[in-house]
Order: sequence, then structure tokens, then C-alpha cells
Amino acid sequence: MTTWTPDSWRTKPISQVPAYPDPAALAEAERQLATFPPLVFAGEARDLKARLAAVARGEAFLLQGGDCAESFAEHGADHIRDFFRVFLQMAVVLTHGASKPVVKVGRVAGQFAKPRSADTETIDGVELPSYRGDIINDIGFTEKSRVPDPDRMLQAYRQSAATLNLLRAFSMGGYAELTRIHEWTVGFMKGSNWYPRYEEVARKIDDAITFMGALGLTPDNTPALRQTSFFTSHEALLLGYEEALTRRDSITNDWYATSGHMLWIGDRTRQPDAAHVEYFAGIKNPIGIKCGPTLSNDDLLRLLDRLNPTDEAGRITLIARFGSDKVHDHLPRLIETVQKAGRTVVWCSDPMHGNTIKASTGYKTRPFDRVLSEVKSFFEIHRELGTYAGGVHIEMTGDDVTECVGGVSAVTEASLSDRYHTYCDPRLNASQALELAFLVAEEVHAQKPPRQHLAAGE
Repeated sequence: MTTWTPDSWRTKPISQVPAYPDPAALAEAERQLATFPPLVFAGEARDLKARLAAVARGEAFLLQGGDCAESFAEHGADHIRDFFRVFLQMAVVLTHGASKPVVKVGRVAGQFAKPRSADTETIDGVELPSYRGDIINDIGFTEKSRVPDPDRMLQAYRQSAATLNLLRAFSMGGYAELTRIHEWTVGFMKGSNWYPRYEEVARKIDDAITFMGALGLTPDNTPALRQTSFFTSHEALLLGYEEALTRRDSITNDWYATSGHMLWIGDRTRQPDAAHVEYFAGIKNPIGIKCGPTLSNDDLLRLLDRLNPTDEAGRITLIARFGSDKVHDHLPRLIETVQKAGRTVVWCSDPMHGNTIKASTGYKTRPFDRVLSEVKSFFEIHRELGTYAGGVHIEMTGDDVTECVGGVSAVTEASLSDRYHTYCDPRLNASQALELAFLVAEEVHAQKPPRQHLAAGE
């Protein structure tokens, strides 16, 4: 293998790249980014990798979720708080129901760039470049709005830093204290059919905390009751941005992406010999690989060989995104390929991206029953094969949106327009996210420890 550098990806073929009209302005923005402080630290990424290694062993569970695409307009303390407390609710439901630690990873503080199926889009006969996320261009459908602007990378960095600052305060400063479990409920959630069930879980946790207090274990002397570990992740699509924030760790001398704790490669950019895989091969963060129906068994093995040649536990999370009608056709063959090769991975279900449809009203949506169906199939297939279903990866928000039809919130196609706020793909609202958490908790609790890998050739 040739010597890796943070910019060696520039020698490889690349897809999903915006065409910046001013190369000098782009170079200047990247130069400025390279002087900025890291957003996350190498030690934090190593901590997450160790926790994901526990998931790979069947000792913990990964909850990964957040916005489809963060926006500059939606950035605000209330928006971040509401997302975080719904995420905490989901994690508590999973921890209590599954009786396992939950590794909490948000799609946040960096999830700005979006891959697109076409370079342009046409509305009312007008063709313009596609919207690629706020880090690249603006969602407004005008010629000026759709021109890629490198200064948006600087704005994305500053918003990510502010978001991380608030999330660290929430997770370590007392907001995540288990004695506040009743306070995490978002106002509109109290009318949800799932609210009484959540309150039942909260009451049991209250009783447990009271009991531990009688033994002398309180939030004041037991950090696990007062704070939680929360990590960030995003799709590393805009490699110039990632390169500028790639730094050497002063302890290990290894290269780390400091834009987020965990990065993933999308289904459209995971070609083994292309630029995105080249970049990921050199960073030591835990990484994800989106696995869609077009991923062949051979290419999956090539990716594992390239990205994790030493089979380090916790390094690779395979994020399966097939669709409820295709998961049985593709997931078993990929699991068996990994097992026969004796490789260590975290298996995670993304039940959102393969279940996107266009409603009769013209809105892009995701039927909640299809989301649940893919999750159930994910666990069912792992039970049949004796492997461990290690996580879920969802697009969700703490806001009371109407973007995915179905669920106890009873969103219909006719009501999609009521509060359809997403900049890109539809997200689960808080009620749907909590409903999913209860289902997943039951499935995780029913799992058995994973069988050992098959020897090569068996």
C-alpha cells in the first residue's frame, strides 16, 4: 500500500463532489479550516471504538440517530435540547428493556452534506443544480442559491462547535441525570399513547434510584447516575472539509478525523478503489459503511480488507439499509460472508433509507409500518444465523413533525403538509421514535449471545 496522507484521496476517482466555481476561494476556506481547533479529540474516538467493540461482542447496543441533514436555519438551543431529550428517552427505554448498556451516537454536529441521485433537479421546467446540504449550497430554488459556496464550510464548522458545546453541557452538566427522567418528556409527547408506558419505565427507575440512595449511591457520588457519554457522527462526504480537520494524535501519532467521533461512508461512495475509501483507510476513528442492495459480497470483503486489515474490534459498523421488501434478499448473504471470513463487525439496521416513497400528495415520506418491518426482519435474520443485531440507525427529531406516515401519532398522507420541515429526507417525530425504541428493546432483550465466527471455508 502506498503511504497514506490526509490528501491522498485527491489522486483517486471521486463521486458526489460539488463543482466550486472559484478554486482559489475553496483553497482559502480549507486553509482556514486547517488552522481551527479540532471539534472532537482522539481519546474520545478511542473511547467510542472500545464501546463499539463491546457491541460487537454482544455486550452492548448502538443507538445512532438524528437529523437527515442539519440546517443553518434550524440551529437553536431549543431544537438541540428537544432532540437530546428524546434521544435520552429512547436510550433509557432500550437500557431498561434490553438490560444492556446503550452506546449513544448522534447524527449531529456535522451532518450537513447530502449525496444526491442526480446533479440537477427540475421544477416547473427550470433546471438547477441539486441541493447538496447547507455546507455546500442553499435549499432555495434560485440560480444564486444553488452555487456551491466554500465559506459555508466555515459556517458549518462554527455551528458544529456550538452544537457540540451544548451537547457536552447537557450530557455532563446534570441534564442527563437519571433523577430528571420525568423532565425529559417533550410537551406534546404527553398526549402520545406511548407516554404511560414510558412513565412506567421512569417510575421503575425512580424506585431503583431510591433503593441505591438508601445504600449510599447518589448522583453526587456516582457519576453514572449524573452524566452520560454522547458521541457525534456524520457521513464524511465533503472530503476537503474532512482533510482540513484531520489531525495527528499527540499520544499515538495516528491520524484522526476531528470533525466527529464516528464517520461513515455512504452507499453511493463506497467504491473500494475510490477517494472516500482512500480517506477512510488512514483515519483511526470508528467508521461505518452503508450497505445497500448493490453491495456485492466480494466488494464487502475488499472494503473490510482495506479499512480494517487487522480486524480491530469496534473499528467497523456495517449499516444495513435495504428496504423492508429487500432485507431478506440481501442481509443474510452479507452476514454469512462476514462470518465465513472471520471478521469482527457491528451490525446496525438503517430502516429509513430503503423505505422512502412519494405520497399521493407529492411529499417524500416513509411509512412507519415499513420501518418497523425492516427492524423486525433485521433481528429475525440475525436470530436465524446466530449473529448479534447490534444497533439501529435512524433519522429522527425531537420536534412534532409530520414527515413519516403512520405510528401512534397517526400521521396520514393528507396531514404530511401540516409540519413537514425536513430539508431533505423525512424523519421520525418524537412519538414515532419512542415507539420504535420500545420495539427494539423487546427484540434486543430476546437475543442470545452471538455464536463464534465460522472458520474460513466452513
